[in-house]
This record gives sequence, structure tokens and C-alpha cells, in this order.
Amino acid sequence: MEQNKRLQTHDGPPSDVEWIKTESNFLRGTLAETLDDQVSAGIPDDDNRLMKFHGSYLQDDRDLRIERQKQKLEPAYQFMVRVRAPGGVTTPEQWLVMDELARRYANGSLRLTTRQSFQLHGILKWNMKQTIKEINASLLNTLGACGDVNRNVMCNPNPNQSHIHATVYEWSKKLSDHLSPRTNAYHEIWLDGEKVIDSNKTEEDIEPIYRSQYLPRKFKIGIAVPPSNDVDVFSQDIGFIAIVENAQLVGFNVAVGGGMGMTYGDPYTYPQLARVIGFCQSEKIIEVAEKIMTIQRDFGNRSVRKYARFKYTIDDRGLDWFMAELHDRLGWKLEEPRPYQFKHNGDRYGWIQGHDNNWHFTLFVQNGRIRDHVMTGLREIANVHQGDFRLTPNQNVIIANVPHEQKKGIDNILEKYQLTNNDSPLRRNSIACVALPTCGLAMAESERYLPTLLTKIEQLLANEGLQDEEIVIRMSGCPNGCSRPALAEIAFIGKAPGKYNMYLGGSFTGERLNKLYRENIGEVEIIESLKPIIHHYAKERKGSERFGDFVIRKGYVNEIKSGQDFHD
Repeated sequence: MEQNKRLQTHDGPPSDVEWIKTESNFLRGTLAETLDDQVSAGIPDDDNRLMKFHGSYLQDDRDLRIERQKQKLEPAYQFMVRVRAPGGVTTPEQWLVMDELARRYANGSLRLTTRQSFQLHGILKWNMKQTIKEINASLLNTLGACGDVNRNVMCNPNPNQSHIHATVYEWSKKLSDHLSPRTNAYHEIWLDGEKVIDSNKTEEDIEPIYRSQYLPRKFKIGIAVPPSNDVDVFSQDIGFIAIVENAQLVGFNVAVGGGMGMTYGDPYTYPQLARVIGFCQSEKIIEVAEKIMTIQRDFGNRSVRKYARFKYTIDDRGLDWFMAELHDRLGWKLEEPRPYQFKHNGDRYGWIQGHDNNWHFTLFVQNGRIRDHVMTGLREIANVHQGDFRLTPNQNVIIANVPHEQKKGIDNILEKYQLTNNDSPLRRNSIACVALPTCGLAMAESERYLPTLLTKIEQLLANEGLQDEEIVIRMSGCPNGCSRPALAEIAFIGKAPGKYNMYLGGSFTGERLNKLYRENIGEVEIIESLKPIIHHYAKERKGSERFGDFVIRKGYVNEIKSGQDFHD
């Protein structure tokens, strides 16, 4: 592949988004005035670009588009609001605030994201300011949950390694705080903060890390604690792998350049696994993250946004160049990587007792959508729970740090609302993005369709006696990869309404990309394609061989050595 085709575009004129950021006066733009406009429920595109940095996207209900067009009405505009919660840890009080906002201003449901946080859907423009005010008052916030900045820092919830989790979680919070935007625009627009105008301040004074143009694209950081890779650490721009020796955290292996997105029809875009480049002591993790991010700030593609992710910056210039640049900025060198081993990338369901003797209950939430009896039950738990809630990278929730004397009471509520994890292993290892009707990028259904497809695949497995088999399965409505489909043993990426590309061969531990098996197929073809493979898997697997390993060994697809041969 001609890697320098992307590199050549670096010299082109900046994209329109770069101009919008530069002219925005550090993310202010005309957002304040636009929000006061009562004529339309929408906002101009330039302001929508800036709105992302504040944690929100303008969307519309695509189910209603045609009918509203017939009636000569503007689209059914609404906003998605995303919260930033490092490591996914929230208090019962914060849970109750999000529950209340979902019912009062949103569509009556909460969405748990694949980055361990909350999303609200269906908020009208005139309710946006109050919604964000109340989120902020709960000591959560939305700043930097979207946009060309570092997003929510992920962290393994570790219910059975409480002492390690506490330390790693603190580092995730410190990373999140250090890499958050510093502009006062958020407080001015949403919290009625005083407007601060100081013409003597330089851009380095206002945004010491991001400067006035921020990053070329979004940036993602996750911290994994082996043997669990639930954060899919190799999907991150920067992945930190906790190294535990003698039951103590000694530091982190550093991985760089992961990313799940691609663009159909462009072979110069592809999912990519992050590469482990070294080890750093715990106290150096913030310095390492900042210096890596500033390399992307200074060298990332600001001309063509689809080439602007960090993985392409490294691929275009080479890993040796990157390492030299990083060590030059650090003024010291990373150590050699330390040994580690991952065994799975899913959640451990049900009750688990931690090292501190507190109990933790992991509840499966299909596709992260909390509504109806699940919402009511979790609200009742939040009203009595004295520990915390931990949102997992797999769209589930852990009712964490339950003292032994309170476990029975929580258990009674779980039983009352039938929140008992009776779903199949296949379903419990599934993830879907939101897709239709709200995501403007979706080409096909995902959240609304995957449960139906899973029922049919569950039957295939049951027919072969594999109903208890765990297989990582994911669906995305478009190739941007929000559900991290490129790492699944079986994945479906939307191509058109009712049509998907099917990929096979990812690893159960999230350490290998899958590969295209069938293109542009519907449900009938999906089932017909999987049926013989599942049959052969049942008859020819070796011991406890995982499904993804089996399809590689049997040659259904070839193992991918890098993201660049994802389409081959």
C-alpha cells in the first residue's frame, strides 16, 4: 500500500473544521446566541461542530424524516448528550440525577456507552442548558465527551481486584483531569459563568495542551488490568496495560495507534491494533500521555479528516520516527515492555466478592439501553445503595462495593425486577452501537436489530449443543466502529438498510483483528453462512478452542497481521 498518499494530503489546506475551531474563540463560537434562538429546534452546522466539544451532537429522528418532509416541517431535531465519567465510576446520587434527566428531558431511557459513560437521547434545544447544568451540579460533566480532544478515559472496573482497581482508577481520573480542555467557554455557555476576556493571554495560557486548534481528530485512552482486556486496550489511541508484581501496581506497558474506524471504498483507511512500545513507571503515565498527544496535535492530518486519526500519523511516518519524537519530547526513554497475559475481554456476571470483602453485582444490560423495569429496578437500588455504580466497557453496570449486610436487600430488588442475568452467553458477550433512528451516520440498524439476530444465532448454537459457548459478537450501523466490531469473533458492520458486511476471526481476548468474510448480506444469508461454520466448530474444535481461533485455523479467513490488510 502506498502509505505516502495520506502523508501527501498533510500539505493541503486545512479542513473547514480546522477553520471553525480556530475562529471559535476557544469553543465559544455563536453557541450562546444559537441556543437562545427559538425559531428552530436545530442549530447551524458550524455551531454543531463546536457543540461536540461540549459533549453533545445535534440529531434528528430519522424514522420521522420522510413524513415531516411531506408536511413541509423541519426535521425532528433533538440532541444527544454524553457524560464524561473517568473509569465509569459514579455515585448512587449521580445515577439518580441521570435517571431523572432521562425521564424529564430525554426519551425516557439511559444509554450506557462503550466508553463507560452515559448518553441521553432526545433532548430538545430549549432543555439543553438545564440538562447540562444539572449534570454538572452532580459533579459529572460533559466537556470533552465528544470533539477533537481526549475523550472519556476508560479503566477496567476490576470487581475482584479491588485494591488494584482503586489505584488504577485514580490514575484514570488524573489523566482525565490533566487532558481536559481548559477553556472557560463551557462555564460561560452552560453554567452562567462570568465571561473572561483577557487580551494579554496567549493560546498557551488558555489551552496549554490543545492550543487554539485542539487535536486533528478525537483521541481515546484506556487502561487495562490483565487478565481482563475489557477496555479493548488495543483499540485505543493510547492503551496502558497495568503491570502488577507481588500484588502491587508497578507501572504500565504503553501501546499506541489503535483505532476502529474506516471509510468504505477507501483502502487507506482501516481498523488498527495499537502496538506496545515500552513500559513506564506509574508516576510517569501523565507525562507520557501528554507528550504522545502533543505529537498527534503537531503532526496529525488537519487537511483530510478521515486520515486524521493518530494511527495514520504513526503509519505514515513510521514507528521509529514516532519513538524518536516521543523520547525527544520526554527527555528520557521508555523501558522494555513487561510480560502480561489477557484471558478475556468480557464482563464477569453476577455476584463477585472483592478482596475487601465487599460484594459486586455485574448486571447484563442489552446494548446498554436502560428502560422500563430495568430502569425502575436500578433506580430503587440507587435509593438504598451505599457503594458506587461502575459502568463497564461492554455497556453493562456493576452495582459495586455492597457491604455483606446489605447484599440481601440488593438481591431482593434484583429478584423483584427480574434482573438476574438469565441471558445466553452469546448475548452477554454482545455489543451494538446506537445506529438508527438517531445516529446520522448509520447505514443500517444495530441496537434495535441485534437482539433479533442473536435469537436466530442462539438457535444455531443450540442445535449443535453449543448453547453455553461464549463468543464475542458485535454489530455496528456504519464503519466508524463505535461498538469495536473489528475485534469481535463475529461482527456485522452496516452497509445499507438490512445489509451488513460480516467479519470473522477476532480473538476472544481482543488481541487480533477479524477479517471480511461475506459482503453486503441480509439476515437469510447471514444465517446460511454461519450455519455450516458453527456445525464444523462443534465437530472439529480442539478442546476449548475459541470460535475466532477455530475460523483462523480452518482457513475460513486468514489472520490479519496489520490493519492495512483488513479489506484483503
